[in-house]
Amino acid sequence: MAGAQTRARVVIVTNPRSGGGKTARYGLVQRAEDMGAQVWTTSAEGDAASLARNAVQEGAQVLGAVGGDGTVSAVAAVAADEGRPLVVVPAGTRNHFARDLGLDVRDPGRALDALVDGEPVQVDLGVLGSRVFVNNVSFGMYADALLEPGYREDKPRAFATVAPDYLKGEQWVEARVDTPWGTVEFPQVVLISNNPYHLATPRWLGRRFSLTTGQLGAIVLKRPAQTPPDLLRHLRSELRQHQRGAAGPPNEGVVVWSAPGITLHGDVRQLDAGIDGETVRLPLPVLCGIRPGALRVLLPKDRPGIPPERAVRH
Repeated sequence: MAGAQTRARVVIVTNPRSGGGKTARYGLVQRAEDMGAQVWTTSAEGDAASLARNAVQEGAQVLGAVGGDGTVSAVAAVAADEGRPLVVVPAGTRNHFARDLGLDVRDPGRALDALVDGEPVQVDLGVLGSRVFVNNVSFGMYADALLEPGYREDKPRAFATVAPDYLKGEQWVEARVDTPWGTVEFPQVVLISNNPYHLATPRWLGRRFSLTTGQLGAIVLKRPAQTPPDLLRHLRSELRQHQRGAAGPPNEGVVVWSAPGITLHGDVRQLDAGIDGETVRLPLPVLCGIRPGALRVLLPKDRPGIPPERAVRH
């Protein structure tokens, strides 16, 4: 039986290519339409953001996004700007935003229950100029891999192509990052997230237990004085050291902090970056900020992905 949300006009934007075709595999279009929603599909003529804007112009009162983090981010930007609630259906590969909302990423159709008994929750959005991000902005090896031709079709090959120079310490981010302990020059990795990532326990490493702190999270891996034999091992080692203490000054290998605004600046004109898994080229300086409570998300009452309270307290 349709609930209050489906009595409103609901338009759900879906990317059929996300997650290797999860939308079709889980029958998400039919399930959404059976609940009274209209489903609009992205194409070469209409991307997710354009479809969401058109839906609002045609009277949509609730927006939905079926796809990966890139699709969700695009629709979320429109929903926030237009004051529409958003239903998130995790049909991508990683689904980081949906996971941190507590949604069941193994059964994406369960998220559609929000159309019947959805609970509205206000969450933060990261901002970078006119862009928003629900997860993070990355600079360094991941951003370079996104630029490789065929990244979506063969991600391991893309990373294998760009990794060697980073792993040998011969490649870095051509920028300086302001931190509470001074400026870090030419780091190897910069990750700025919409709310801080949890780093204290390996099981929950990389989760965000809250999307409502009003703070960005920042992780900067400094370029070592001597080339590490393995960048990834170096990063893991530095994070383990950080887990045993608090955010450290810039003479430590990794600098971790949170703030409402974070700036990268430098002498080059542009930097390659990944925003929620989508490649972009950004002019310097790069100014990241946050919009507290900017997005209203409708969440089903049953969210099995919420971490236990003891993990959150830790």
